Amino acid sequence: MEKITSRSNPLMTHIRKLASSGSYRRQQGEYLCDSPKLLLEALRWHAPVQTVVCTEQMDLPELGQGVRLVVVPGDVMASISPMKTPQGVLFTCRLPRQELPQRLEGARYMVLDGVQDPGNVGTILRTLDAFECDGLFLLPGCADPYSPKTVRSSMGAVFRRPVWSCEAEQLKALLQAEGLPLYGAALREDTLDARQVDCSRAALAIGSEGRGLCDQVLALCDRTIRIPMSERCESLNAAIAAAVLLWEAYR
Repeated sequence: MEKITSRSNPLMTHIRKLASSGSYRRQQGEYLCDSPKLLLEALRWHAPVQTVVCTEQMDLPELGQGVRLVVVPGDVMASISPMKTPQGVLFTCRLPRQELPQRLEGARYMVLDGVQDPGNVGTILRTLDAFECDGLFLLPGCADPYSPKTVRSSMGAVFRRPVWSCEAEQLKALLQAEGLPLYGAALREDTLDARQVDCSRAALAIGSEGRGLCDQVLALCDRTIRIPMSERCESLNAAIAAAVLLWEAYR
C-alpha cells in the first residue's frame, strides 16, 4: 500500500486525464471507474483492475495480485474524482480489446447510431445485459463507452458485455456473414409494429433522439420497426426505446 498526499503527483494527474479525455484513455489503454459498488462488480467479474485509489476510512474487498493500492487524503480524492460527491474509491481498468470479432456467436445485438449522451449509452448497456443481449455496436457519433459517466450508468454491465465501435458498412458485412438481420427503429414504407417482428435473432438499431437513424444506416436496415404509442407522442428517449425493444426480443 502506498500513500500519496500531493495533488500534483503523476498518478493523480494521470487519473484526471483518464476522467476527462477519451483519446488519452485509448492512448493509455486504461479507463477510470468510481465507487465501492463498481469495484466489487469489477472484482466479481474478473475485470483487469490495475490501480485502486481510496481514502483512509474505506473498507476494501480483497484485491487481486498485482493491483496497485494507493491511499489519499479526502482533499486529494476530491481533486481527482469525476463526481461532485466522491464515494472514496476510484480505480482503473485495462481497456478491453475493441477490434471487431471474426464471428458473432450470439443471437441478439444492439446498435447505436449517434447516441451522444453517455448516460443513455451506459443505461442501454445495463439494459441489454439484463435482457441477455450479446453485445453492443457503437456507430460514429456515439458517446465513449468507457467514460466515467457511461461506466457508472452501466452499473457493472461494462465488465460483462462486449462493446465494439465500427463503421456502418463494417457492421453490415459482419451481420450478413452470420445471417443476422438489421432492424432499425424508424418509420418508412416497410415499417412494422415491433410486436409483429421476430427479434429473437437480430441486431436492433437505435438512432439519436434529435435525428434518429442516419440515412446510411437506414439504407442498410433489412426492415424498420416502430414501438406503438400514443399519437400525441412523437418519440421516446433513446434508452427507453432500447429497453422496450430489448424486452420484446427477450420475451
